[in-house]
Amino acid sequence: MLLGSIVNALAIAVASLIGTRIRNVPEGMSKIVMQALSLCLLIIGIQMGVTGENFLIVIASLTTGAMIGEWLQIDARLNKLGDWLGKKLGKESQGNVAQAFISSTLIFAAGALAILGPLESALRGDHSLLFTKASIDAFSALIISSTLGIGVLFAAIPVFLYQSIITLLASQIDAFVSPALMDLIIAELSCIGGIMILAIGLNLLNITNIKIANLLPSLVIVVALVVGFQGMLL
Repeated sequence: MLLGSIVNALAIAVASLIGTRIRNVPEGMSKIVMQALSLCLLIIGIQMGVTGENFLIVIASLTTGAMIGEWLQIDARLNKLGDWLGKKLGKESQGNVAQAFISSTLIFAAGALAILGPLESALRGDHSLLFTKASIDAFSALIISSTLGIGVLFAAIPVFLYQSIITLLASQIDAFVSPALMDLIIAELSCIGGIMILAIGLNLLNITNIKIANLLPSLVIVVALVVGFQGMLL
């Protein structure tokens, strides 16, 4: 049942290790590649961001989630973890570990495939979506790790846990969540994820300095709001 998630996590890890071995890349080439990736993230973020069915729910989720994230200091705590890992891995890794870990985790986990893939694995025994996602994530991990470093490798862990939890809970989800409600949840989650990916692209271009990790509670809140809103309509 977890084969798709295992392959996805391994693809990220292996590609990240290969990416960190790419040496002597000219600074100008590294910069333009990262800018190209950032522009792609902007487009992906915009495309995902317009998938929401109720933008009021998106606004409420993001603002409430941002306040909770700031209160919990999620971004600061993840940066401290990144600094600690950087020190353990050596001086060359310091500074980029936290940014690489946070950015790549959100890129790999924010899309609809990260939800639909595990659901297909659990309910139909079809891992094709996750295999497709693994190839996409591997290419992204290769590019990001070649510029931001080893921090991308650690993104494989939360991605595996996130997708595995969805897979293991899929049978229960299928029992009490209607297909129509699931479609709404996926749409709003994709919208929130798209906005976060858009923010990552802006950060990587040094246009903004958004504490993206502090927005993570929005992903939980949006599910609760969608379910609650639909319950009020019934």
